[in-house]
Amino acid sequence: MKKFTLLTVLVLLTSVTLVRAQIQRGNVLVGGNFANLSLGLDDSKVISFDITPKAAWFIQDNIALGGYVNFGLQTAHNSSTTIKYGVGGLGRYYSGADVNVLRHGRFFGEANLGVGGINVSDGGGHTNGLDYGFGPGFAYFITPNIGLETLLKYNGVAGFGDAGAQSNLNLSFGLQIYLPGRSTAAKVKGDVR
Repeated sequence: MKKFTLLTVLVLLTSVTLVRAQIQRGNVLVGGNFANLSLGLDDSKVISFDITPKAAWFIQDNIALGGYVNFGLQTAHNSSTTIKYGVGGLGRYYSGADVNVLRHGRFFGEANLGVGGINVSDGGGHTNGLDYGFGPGFAYFITPNIGLETLLKYNGVAGFGDAGAQSNLNLSFGLQIYLPGRSTAAKVKGDVR
C-alpha cells in the first residue's frame, strides 16, 4: 500500500511539473482555434466556420508572443456570403498556478492586433482595417505537450468601408501543441545523461 501511495504522489508531482515546463521561456506554442462550425442539411444549406492558426514563443515563463492568421466563411443557398480574414500579432499570459479543481489546467488571457476585414457579398457591406481582440481562456493539458482549450473573445474590426466598425463575442475551441525550445531540449538532454 505504501508503494502504491508513493507511486501515485510521484506521478502527480511529475504531471504538475511537466505542465509547468510547457509554458516556460524558450518553448513554442503551435495550434489553432475553431469556431462557428456549421453544416446545414436542410434547404438553406448553411455552411460556416472560422479557423485561426497560431504560433507563439514563450519570451518568459507564462508569457508568449507570436502571430495568427484568421479565415472565416458563412454562406447559404440564395443568400449573401460573408468572408472574414485577419493577420497579425498575439500575446498570451498564463496564470501562475495550476487550477486546483483540474490539476492539468491553466487560465490564460489572449489579445491580438493586426489587419483584417469582414466582407459581405451582394452589397451587404464591408469593413477593412484594424483587427483586434481580447479575452480569457482555459487550457487543459491532456498530455504534457498537448492542450485543449476554450477561449471567449471579443473581436472587432475598425477602419474603412460601409460600416466603420464591426464586432462580435466569440466562443472558440482549440488544440495547441507545446514544443520544447532549444534551451529546454538541451537541459532535458543534459539531465538524461
